[in-house]
Amino acid sequence: PTDERLKTVQNILIATPQLSLEAAANLAESYGYGTLILGDSLQGEAKEVGIVHAGIVQQIVRHQQPISPPCVLFSGGETTVTLTKGGKGGRNTEFLLSLAIALDGFPGVYAIACDTDGIDGSEDNAGAIITPSTLERARELGLNPQQYLSNHDSYTFFALLDSLVITGPTLTNVNDFRAIVITNT
Repeated sequence: PTDERLKTVQNILIATPQLSLEAAANLAESYGYGTLILGDSLQGEAKEVGIVHAGIVQQIVRHQQPISPPCVLFSGGETTVTLTKGGKGGRNTEFLLSLAIALDGFPGVYAIACDTDGIDGSEDNAGAIITPSTLERARELGLNPQQYLSNHDSYTFFALLDSLVITGPTLTNVNDFRAIVITNT
């Protein structure tokens, strides 16, 4: 496009994936957290991206690299879920379930992953949240987290834990939004 058309498009955009991550990082910093934006266009299988994020969390907690706690990791983009079985869920809840399993109750780690349009996949939720006690609570209810992940049934898993984030339609969409809070451990 011409420079003039590009300026017009730029003036119309009020939010982008990067701007949403920067705004969230600025808010976290105002509360005294260090921040690290991992990227605004991460892609790949949601469960694999969850495992990678868990590895970064563990590096931060164990070695204070590439940032020291307390901190918040932010990422955006749109992951995928390749269905092999017919469960209920979306890419954000699958990411979180994978992250929770990989962290296995790691202390001081909390996370949220949501689609900014308010709908994660085909269900009524935007996403979900996890805490250090997510897997312990699931096991107390007799839930097998790995089985829910294998069946792509993360919506049901988080619904049974009352951990879904339900916003309704937001009438905007700047991709998925993920934040992982790492407190002083």
